[in-house]
Amino acid sequence: MNSATVRNLLVRGMLAGLAAGVLALVVAYLLGEPYVDKAIAFEEAHSHEHEMEVVSRSLQSTAGLATGVLVYGVAFGGIAALAYAFALGRVGRFSPRATALLLSGCALLAVYVVPFLKYPANPPSVGNPDSIGRRTTLYFLMMLLSVLLSIAATILGKRLAPSLGTWWATVAAVAAFAVVIGLAFAFLPVINEVPQEFPATVLWRFRLSALAIQLTLWTGFGLLFGELAERLLNPKPATAAAARRPAAAPN
Repeated sequence: MNSATVRNLLVRGMLAGLAAGVLALVVAYLLGEPYVDKAIAFEEAHSHEHEMEVVSRSLQSTAGLATGVLVYGVAFGGIAALAYAFALGRVGRFSPRATALLLSGCALLAVYVVPFLKYPANPPSVGNPDSIGRRTTLYFLMMLLSVLLSIAATILGKRLAPSLGTWWATVAAVAAFAVVIGLAFAFLPVINEVPQEFPATVLWRFRLSALAIQLTLWTGFGLLFGELAERLLNPKPATAAAARRPAAAPN
C-alpha cells in the first residue's frame, strides 16, 4: 500500500471518527449526563467541604463534553485507520468494509471492554482522590496488556492456521488470550472505593451508559470508515456506471 493510499485512509479515518464522535456525543448527553448529575448531587449532599466551581456544570456537560468526545473520536479514528492500513489483507481475505468492521469490533473489545471488566468506569464522587494516580496507572496497564495480547493472539492464530485450520486456530488463539487475560485479572489489584451509601442503580446505569457510548462510537466508526474505505480501495468502474444509464434517444 503506497503512502498516498495510507494518507487517504488516515483522512477518512479521522473524518469517520469525527462523525462517530457526534453519535457518541448524543448518547453521552442523553444517557450519561443525567447520572453524572445524580452522582454530583450525592457528593454535594455528603460532603462538608464546599469548593469554588471553576468551570460551571452547564459548560462541562455541553462544550466540555463535546470537546472531549470529538477529540477522542478523531484521535482514535486516525490511529484505527493506520492500524487498518497495516491489517488489510493480513488478517484474512475480507473486503475493505468487512475488515473495517472486524477491526473496530476488536478495538472495542481490546481497548475498552476488557479493561472495563476489570476496572469499570465510575461516576463523580466514587473513588478516593488520593488514589487517582494509582487507579489511572492500573487502568492503562490493563488496556496495554489487552491490546498487546490481542496482537499476540492474532499472530498465534495466523501461525496455527496452516496446521489446525482457520476455525481451530481461531479457537486456540481466543482461548490463549482468555487464559492470559484471566491471569491478569487475578493478579492485578482490585479497586473498590464505592461509598456504602452510593445508590447502586446510579452506579450500574452510569456504567451501562459508558459502555453504550463506546459501543456507539466504535460501531459507528466501523460502518462509516468501512464504507469510505470500500469506495477508496474498490472504486466502481466508470464504464459500469455508464452502462447503467439509459441510452440517449436518437434525433
